[in-house]
Amino acid sequence: MGTKLYVGNLPYGVRDHDLQQSFAQFGNVLSAKVMVERDTGRSKGFGFVEMGSDSEAQTAIQRMNGQPLGGRSLVVNEARPMEARAPRTQFYGGSLSPSNGHAGRNEGNFRSPYGIGPRNRSSQGNEQGNPSGNRFRNS
Repeated sequence: MGTKLYVGNLPYGVRDHDLQQSFAQFGNVLSAKVMVERDTGRSKGFGFVEMGSDSEAQTAIQRMNGQPLGGRSLVVNEARPMEARAPRTQFYGGSLSPSNGHAGRNEGNFRSPYGIGPRNRSSQGNEQGNPSGNRFRNS
């Protein structure tokens, strides 16, 4: 048996210190950490507690699993190692090409319904015989 415990179904108001105090009655708590959203700081509703010994961890599981905390029934069991995740295959938040990892024009075969962007207007206008570089004529 390991000494690291998973604690799930935590109320969103519970913080590290609250978790540490809840488990301190069963022995020495080496660490207590509530997992939070990186962007918002809001609790994810679960955390981890590391107890001082296997017997303390087993006692904490037996006594805390299913017990109410803040109106919610806790789930407490031995923490499992984190499973390996597959590497991300999609890029978010930009026009990065998965093939070379660099952004470039016209990648992904995207065309705006509003025409060519401002970077290319001057060359487009000249090719069409419009010296102002404006694609739209004032006729």
